[in-house]
Amino acid sequence: MPRMTFIERDGTRREVDAPLGLSVLEIAHRHDIDIEGACEGSLACSTCHVIVDPAWFGKLATPSEDEEDMLDLAFGLEKTSRLGCQIVMSDQLDGLTVRLPAATRNLLNE
Repeated sequence: MPRMTFIERDGTRREVDAPLGLSVLEIAHRHDIDIEGACEGSLACSTCHVIVDPAWFGKLATPSEDEEDMLDLAFGLEKTSRLGCQIVMSDQLDGLTVRLPAATRNLLNE
């Protein structure tokens, strides 16, 4: 089974099983990683914002215009920022590493 690594806000690295076809958001929730996902992956918020390790960023599909619009609302946006709900595990992403941002901004609850 593919694996991936989350780097949590405190710097802790957690390597977890990453079943094919699940999004990074779904994988995080399965392993109690602290990613909110307020819109439950419907691309209506930015609370599943992750920062992809630069070595992996080029291997991801290009973000959609909708994802880019939501990323504009993300806290702590970086060059390799993506939404976890839009990264779906595949064999090519075995070993993927993502870092959680320092905080999130939930516009759904404001």
